[in-house]
Amino acid sequence: MDLTTQLLEAALLAQKKAYVPYSGFPVGAAILADDNKIYTGCNVENISYPCGSCAEQGAISAMICGGARQIKEILILGNGQNLITPCGACRQRIAEFSKPQTLIHLATTQGIQKTLTLTELLPLAFFDESLKHD
Repeated sequence: MDLTTQLLEAALLAQKKAYVPYSGFPVGAAILADDNKIYTGCNVENISYPCGSCAEQGAISAMICGGARQIKEILILGNGQNLITPCGACRQRIAEFSKPQTLIHLATTQGIQKTLTLTELLPLAFFDESLKHD
């Protein structure tokens, strides 16, 4: 089984665990990290909207708890025919643990529909270098 198929299957399993009683819109995410392990997350809603968490946020947290520190690839999976992309906060979270060439796969339950680099997804990202000044 190739890597993107493994990421897709992991995201599908995570998506099935999503807690979405309000929106009914489950999202799954799967990360291939620098330790070559796959970490997953799903979105979790809360009645005190917007206090939920995104699938990407959950996958990044799992990666950090697992001891890894860098995203090699990430796959984000939503239902329907329209692609979903990470929200602005998750784009910044992904940037924190990625390189400009990190691959971001956007998928539906039918498979990967589009692959972008971090730079394509988040041009002019705010990185730690942005904090440096003379």
